[in-house]
Amino acid sequence: MKIKSNPIDQIVPSISELRALFNGRVIAPDDSRYEQARTVFYGGVDRRPVAIVRVADAGDVSRLVSVARETGIELAIRSGGHSNAGHSTTDGGIILDLSDMKDLQINVQERTAWAETGLTAGEFTSAVSKHGLAVGFGDTSSVGLGGITLGGGVGYLVRKYGLTIDNLLAAEVVTADGQLLYVDDKNHPDLFWAIRGGGGNFGVATRFKFQLHELDKVFGGMLFLPATPDTIASFLREADSAPNELSTILNIMPAPPMPFLSEDVHGEIIMMAMMVFAGDMEAGEQVIAKFRSIATPYADMVRPMTYPEMFPPEEGGYHPVAAGRTMFLEHVDHSVAELIMDRLQSSTASMAVTQLRVLGGAMARVPADATAFAHRQSKIMANLAALYEKPEDKEINEAWVSKYEADLRQSDGGAYVNFLADVDEAQVRAAYPNGTWERLATIKARYDPDNFFRLNQNIPPASQFSS
Repeated sequence: MKIKSNPIDQIVPSISELRALFNGRVIAPDDSRYEQARTVFYGGVDRRPVAIVRVADAGDVSRLVSVARETGIELAIRSGGHSNAGHSTTDGGIILDLSDMKDLQINVQERTAWAETGLTAGEFTSAVSKHGLAVGFGDTSSVGLGGITLGGGVGYLVRKYGLTIDNLLAAEVVTADGQLLYVDDKNHPDLFWAIRGGGGNFGVATRFKFQLHELDKVFGGMLFLPATPDTIASFLREADSAPNELSTILNIMPAPPMPFLSEDVHGEIIMMAMMVFAGDMEAGEQVIAKFRSIATPYADMVRPMTYPEMFPPEEGGYHPVAAGRTMFLEHVDHSVAELIMDRLQSSTASMAVTQLRVLGGAMARVPADATAFAHRQSKIMANLAALYEKPEDKEINEAWVSKYEADLRQSDGGAYVNFLADVDEAQVRAAYPNGTWERLATIKARYDPDNFFRLNQNIPPASQFSS
């Protein structure tokens, strides 16, 4: 099935012609909005596009893709602007900004929703929650639906309802030739397979159709516990053996100066756990009790709540700069927990964090080759980060996190594409093991043979990559 799109009539290289073509939706360096509009979520990314086009609909997307392809100008795609590698912006190119595309059509009877990809996870979650429904995204309110979905989507409901892509029923995608395609398991099934984990390599997703799940309340919130090798290992054991209704995100880090934490704890290594039990509240209370018994909590904010409360508003102007790595682990026992504590205590960063997400459950029940996300049997996702303020501190923090990653590495050599920073091809390939890379490269050659969509964790077309 092919959806008709408006063809471009001419090549439009100038800002004035762009402004006319896109109905005043173009922001250029002479615009007072430019500095804010070019800013992305992560700090340390200071790029100056020649224009930012806030597209209004799929027709705009098709026209802008055609303009960029025919003029040869670099095109960056931005949904929420959370790319770790800074792929949602460009130096000297054009940003295709989806943030004004926020249409949401909810079918309560069928429990489905068509969502434009400029919506954020927080906006979508709040809207469908009014009907007692939900789908899992990540753990950050301001992340855009476009990027998180195309990479997989590992969030608060991963063990209960799987990855975001496991709840994706269909999509509309503008490909490199400017066509708007409807894709699902019957229409362009190869492309549908590829966009479920293959990132932005294959086109601009303008709308997604999601399967929703009944979820009125969760037993969730933050639990702060002392961090020792024993408590860390105990937490991971409990999270692994817990019912699939429970998903956790454990951050091991120095305690921030939060008002609900005692001052004598500030700066000490603690466990800050984000907990979501998507099931019966009484059962959730019993499950969380096991974590509360690991050690006397410093603070306990886990309670019955609506699911959108897990996505609180974020501080405006927060643009963290970090050296980071992502990886999968098979286990975190006492010795691994000792290594984590040792590495965190040795960091000179303003904030060093080890984040651990126990996987499994619904995510693991999907065959590894069913989608381009191939890490279905991975046990624990680990993210290592060293936050810093001064550019001159980059080298020492990169060295710290590189050694930490090497020391922590186990036999699972995979990586989650959405958490990769600015990496080389070998590291991108790690996100697509066991023939997934080769299959994606073949599909890339079919839909984007010239590698027009290259500002991403790039998979070159089959004829371009080396064997």
